[in-house]
Amino acid sequence: MPNFCRHNRLIQNCPICSREQAVELRPLLSSSAPRSSLPRPETQSARRSGAPGPSRARAASRSGGAAGLRVRRLARGADDGYGSMLVPGLRSSADARRLVEELAFAEGRLRRLASDPPGLYAVAASQNLEVEERIWLAFLIAYLCPVNGEDPFASIREVRTSWRGELPDLDGVALGPRSAHEPGRGPRTLEAYRTWAARAGSQRTAISGEPTWTPERRFDRAFERLSLPGLHRVARFDFLVTLGCIGVIELRPGTLRLGANDAVTVAAKRAFGIGDTLLLERRANELADACGLQLAALDLGLDNWERGERATLGLGSADEPDGEALSAALAAMSL
Repeated sequence: MPNFCRHNRLIQNCPICSREQAVELRPLLSSSAPRSSLPRPETQSARRSGAPGPSRARAASRSGGAAGLRVRRLARGADDGYGSMLVPGLRSSADARRLVEELAFAEGRLRRLASDPPGLYAVAASQNLEVEERIWLAFLIAYLCPVNGEDPFASIREVRTSWRGELPDLDGVALGPRSAHEPGRGPRTLEAYRTWAARAGSQRTAISGEPTWTPERRFDRAFERLSLPGLHRVARFDFLVTLGCIGVIELRPGTLRLGANDAVTVAAKRAFGIGDTLLLERRANELADACGLQLAALDLGLDNWERGERATLGLGSADEPDGEALSAALAAMSL
């Protein structure tokens, strides 16, 4: 016969009376977790209708079965104990060597732009062309981006117009791997660029700013002012770097202007093992100095390294890394 206490409980279930009467307290067998955290059993109607229960949803998420979801796996080298203070995020000598090769290629491209620019870059560098036409051509090259192949500038050459002429017809134009143009967008970004330059009186005035500015400050101010619809970070950076390399306007980046959600920023976080933008910029400068590279070379080098394929950006089939830059970078990174 069960005995109830004054609290209307079984004595062995009452923490007060069981202690007073020296009765062993019965252990609780039910879960102490809130009911809301317990899994809800599948109902028969849900099973009949094929609606996914919790277990099915988890299985679908593990298998990547969600509609429209694409998972990209980064190709990384095996951890072989490699370590360098210049790239503390890397643990694979294969990854480090591939990064060095991409940096050396990017450095060689910048040197080629300054000394013997290929294709339409040579036209933009020509002193015989009006400066506004030179800047406009450099902008079109950066915005559309040369394709990889024997004739990287073919599509840009076909749609090119003069600065004071009509806007280019971009329907069906072939785009390079770092192009900012989106098919179907039309000329809206080009219209925004022309409006931006017109407010300053000319492209040269809009980009150059004050005569007393250093090349680094001029680069930063122009980069900020070029925050136009449809003109992403990569195109802005490459445009200004090109103008500096071919001698149109004295421009030189002091930072990589990281922070956007692009391959360059993602690669910097991987290589430098940190996410803070200020520290990323500091370590990028340290890497460039140690390897004897121009800071601008890290933009294309990190991009190509992250994407796993090389964008030659106007060099066509001449896609070998610069030998001098490669040797210096290999030595700096102890490879």
